[in-house]
Amino acid sequence: MSKIKKILIANRGEIALRVIRTAREMGISTVAVFSEADRDALHVRLADEAVLIGEAASSASYLKMDKIIEVAKQCHADAIHPGYGFLSENAEFADKVEKAGIRFIGPGADAIRVMGSKLEAKRAVAEYNVPLIPGTSHPIEDIDKARRIAADIGYPILIKASAGGGGKGMRIVEKEKDFEEQMNRAVSEATSAFGDGTVFIEKFITQPRHIEFQILGDTHGNIVHLFERECSIQRRHQKVIEEAPSAIMTTELRERMGEAAIGVAKACDYVGAGTVEFIVDENHNFYFLEMNTRLQVEHPVTECITGLDLVREQILIAEGKALRFTQDDLKIQGHAVELRVYAEDPANNFLPDIGKLQTYVRPQGPGVRVDDGFEEGMSIPIHYDPMIAKLVVYAEDRLKALDRLSRAIDEYIITGVTTTLQFGKYVIHHDNFRSGDFDTKFVEKHFDPQSLTQEKTEEAREIAATLAALLRKEKKSASQPEVNQQNGSGSWKKRAWL
Repeated sequence: MSKIKKILIANRGEIALRVIRTAREMGISTVAVFSEADRDALHVRLADEAVLIGEAASSASYLKMDKIIEVAKQCHADAIHPGYGFLSENAEFADKVEKAGIRFIGPGADAIRVMGSKLEAKRAVAEYNVPLIPGTSHPIEDIDKARRIAADIGYPILIKASAGGGGKGMRIVEKEKDFEEQMNRAVSEATSAFGDGTVFIEKFITQPRHIEFQILGDTHGNIVHLFERECSIQRRHQKVIEEAPSAIMTTELRERMGEAAIGVAKACDYVGAGTVEFIVDENHNFYFLEMNTRLQVEHPVTECITGLDLVREQILIAEGKALRFTQDDLKIQGHAVELRVYAEDPANNFLPDIGKLQTYVRPQGPGVRVDDGFEEGMSIPIHYDPMIAKLVVYAEDRLKALDRLSRAIDEYIITGVTTTLQFGKYVIHHDNFRSGDFDTKFVEKHFDPQSLTQEKTEEAREIAATLAALLRKEKKSASQPEVNQQNGSGSWKKRAWL
């Protein structure tokens, strides 16, 4: 394949900026697409070209497959990068892009289809001895039959939608008497969210950890894993804090999980960057959960511990190049943690917040990285995911990384909207998190929303006390004649402003 000269990014926000920056370093031109709500967005300004594709709603803009492909043709883009979300795991879009003679920077449509169905994925990976959670390998429609299967598996069980994710169409059933009601709810929610009411049943792991493996596969049959990411700190089944490596990982477990992840990739002839997700129980038994056939939000932590640019690797693979390294070449260096900074109120069940970023000051210093798509004065659109930024830190070991993240959170100043910054600080200072003794139920078990309210109250008191002291000092200075603006050493005095 020839070298890619121009990439259209079929996305927005921080991931669009992320792709644009790597493309620029590689000497590749970029085309941004944007909705009416994103006219002043940073990715629109940074790209070499930018084209309006529709109204604010994603259904009228970022999900318009034919319009995006039309723009790519008009701008003579020879590749499309889908980012994550929107059309990134849409097999129809991948098919249309390829049929239009444009390279899709991602896996083939067949791989997306197989891994897009949890049931199809389970059937595909079974041939590669990948551990699977006990449960059904086919859709369940008959309530009575489903009830008998659930009893055989043993409660608690999990009813899951075959299509989609993000916790939708998912119901935990603790007792048999609740089965029928929860089954009907799962089917209804799956139908509403995905247009597909197909569900299946799995054994529910009571103390699960969510650990995923980053993989890369090229068009020459080479597949490697780039180690694990711990993603167990979640709210509403969605990740908030991710780190690499995992605190519970041993060399032997990493090897077995890595081999399983590569087996999953082989099962669908995977090409590009992807993520294989596992559930790990309290005894460190692991089971295949699903595969995300795209770049993950949390990919920066893997970049930190491997020194690789995953977007660059995606582009090189799309150009037909073989991987430049083998599994033995890859080593874990240090520790990285990512906090997703959402415009949400953790003290109010993580309710999304909207408004203008009246103050927006990013943290800086060694080992701190902020991937965002905002600047001071911009508003958080109501039409899209409320993530403001990804705050990523890197250090030589886990505890140093957590201390660095705490410092970075303190430096991150955001006013105008409520964020998850203080929730992040609560988590990383919690004894269970610092010791590595936690699972996906951390928020449910340990998080006390009242603590954030108390912290805000105490912070307000400190600010009031500081202001009072400053006012007293100002009044005292005003009542005295001004003699000299320099101290004895000749350096200018600092005046504190809050």
